Amino acid sequence: MSPAAYRGWGIAFAVCGVLAFSARPILIKLSYAAHPVSPTTLLFLRMSLSLPFFLAIGWWLRRQEPRLRARDWANVALLGLLGYYGASFLDFIGLQYVGAGVGRLILFLFPTLVLLLSFLFLHKTPGPREIAALVISYAGIALVVSNQIAPSAQGRLFLFGALLIFAGALLYAVYLVAGSQVVKRVGSMRFTAYSMMISSIPALLQFVLLEPMSALELPGAVWTYAIVLATFSTVLPVFLQAEALKRIGANHFALIGAVGPVSVAVTSALGLDEPFTWVQAVGGLLVISGVLLVSLKRS
Repeated sequence: MSPAAYRGWGIAFAVCGVLAFSARPILIKLSYAAHPVSPTTLLFLRMSLSLPFFLAIGWWLRRQEPRLRARDWANVALLGLLGYYGASFLDFIGLQYVGAGVGRLILFLFPTLVLLLSFLFLHKTPGPREIAALVISYAGIALVVSNQIAPSAQGRLFLFGALLIFAGALLYAVYLVAGSQVVKRVGSMRFTAYSMMISSIPALLQFVLLEPMSALELPGAVWTYAIVLATFSTVLPVFLQAEALKRIGANHFALIGAVGPVSVAVTSALGLDEPFTWVQAVGGLLVISGVLLVSLKRS
């Protein structure tokens, strides 16, 4: 395969992976609209339906070198619980109160949180470029949520949901910062497969302990959304994005990643009747600009 074709496939994988992952909040909102399903049940469906795929991939990769030590397994387990189970559960709860478009923008802040965590724990001092990116990004989020936060019950619920999604973005940023060190030894494919397998355990236990089995008596529409959520928006983008990163690098992938919040905002406005005003458009543009500023390195 020629270098141009190799790179072209990488771009295609990146676009498909970003769009597939961006469908997640829309599928969650559609599930909530179709039936009063709880976040615990929906997360259980997502993790249990995607688990066989990760078990198969983990078994296929089991003999790769180097062999994992007990410390490696502990790191993978802890980061999987934080980055996949914890972040996903907070996102599922938050999307009960926040629109899919706004929720995706808040989650898209995770590169700025990576920057802040690197400053606090890895002693990487941000430069003027990074500081400007932080100011632009959070000014954009403030603008996006400004007309929905109010001293009313609905306004307080919106704020609660937004904070939960932001906390999920923070957990995902912790996963990325700490996981970047673990991936160097374990390998990205094994790390992803194993951490997803381990993060499924609390999701399954949580459902068994908190929900009756009758909670799975759901209409066909919810089962359809759950199957698509587990396969198209969980398993598929994980490996498409991993391959895209290998082929085109993190900088170019970050540019393509900006398609995600835009696609969710447009789709939510068209399919979920969520508001999409000029204020949200300007705020979203600021968030995307700030995140790209902090994600893209100088040549």
